Amino acid sequence: MDGSLWVAAVDKNKIRGLEVDPVTEEVRWGSLYWAQVVRIDAKLDAAFVSLDGDNQGILQSGDLRIEQDGEIYKGGDLPIGKLLSPGDFILVQTKDGKLTDPASEAPFDTKLPKVTMNIAIQGRYLIYTPFEEGNRISKRIRKAELREQLQEMLEDLVGCNACILRAAAANTQTDIIKREHKLLGSMWKQLEEHADGNKPQLIMLGPDAVHRTLSDISSHHVDTIEVVTMDVMQEVEEWCELFAPEFVTKITPVELQNPYDNLALYEYRDILDQIDLLFQPYSILEGGSNIVIQQTAALIAIDVNRGPDSDSILNINRKAAAEAARQIRIRNQGGIIIIDFLKMKSDAERKQLFKYLSEMCDNDPCTVQLHGFTKLGLMEMTRHQRTPSLSERFESSQIS
Repeated sequence: MDGSLWVAAVDKNKIRGLEVDPVTEEVRWGSLYWAQVVRIDAKLDAAFVSLDGDNQGILQSGDLRIEQDGEIYKGGDLPIGKLLSPGDFILVQTKDGKLTDPASEAPFDTKLPKVTMNIAIQGRYLIYTPFEEGNRISKRIRKAELREQLQEMLEDLVGCNACILRAAAANTQTDIIKREHKLLGSMWKQLEEHADGNKPQLIMLGPDAVHRTLSDISSHHVDTIEVVTMDVMQEVEEWCELFAPEFVTKITPVELQNPYDNLALYEYRDILDQIDLLFQPYSILEGGSNIVIQQTAALIAIDVNRGPDSDSILNINRKAAAEAARQIRIRNQGGIIIIDFLKMKSDAERKQLFKYLSEMCDNDPCTVQLHGFTKLGLMEMTRHQRTPSLSERFESSQIS
């Protein structure tokens, strides 16, 4: 097979999360680079940087953080050209990724990956932000009760600094969180030592599909972690020993005749058909209703159809909201998303649906923002991807 890495989070034999690393990945989300400024674009107020000599990225003014003459300048303080010049070396982290078609040696996606100077090292309970002062709660957490609980925990984190509490930290002992803070701080010190030299280079590769999935599910109950190959098993064991020791006993090797087939485990578990359906423009819901998903150049449009479903309008819309949130996540679609729900009778029903969709999106590891219903009754939302979409990743791996 092509060597791509497929990792899924499965609940009751249904795929809830899916991460894929194709061999055509040139730049990975979350990677650290000692980058060199190539040119400044005054109109864009951005800098183009060489990441490793082969790949470039774009640093926008809002992602700037630089110390100059004893002062720290952040995005928007000054035009980027006042703070950076061609030839300068800076430490950056990628905010998204890039795929390449090896047949043509040309970018599969012509957009340059965005980079930031606001470094963030992700753990299980914390995100370590070495250039930030103080501690805070992740902005992604919307539930008031959970935010209050985490706020109380922040007050107990004496001696910890520059960390963002994730939802997984809820109900976790303070000493465990302090241990992870110390671990991430130690990792950062080692990485910082490599931020030097007169050549652009990769310092740390971002989390792969295994690490992203383990981190995403770490706040949930886990029964088993099934692995097929020894190299993946070793990687899972190393991550769990560092961040989730209670998961180590749940790692389960599965013997298959074709272990290096990317999707052999999915076929063995009889969920391969769910992968196939991800490349269809629709999803059938319980009761016979369905959602149709259409990707355009500007946005993703999701249409809810009643079909033969005899359930109430609100209940059909709730089912559609749950499935739309799941499909968006596992297809890894991003940008502007519009959902055309079945027409509801009252503002009260629309508020109920908005709240329910918001709860369904809380499980998404990427940042999802709900902007509400438009005057035409369409739900408007946005999702920030960590990596290129599933269709892009699959297509690029097929080309290879």
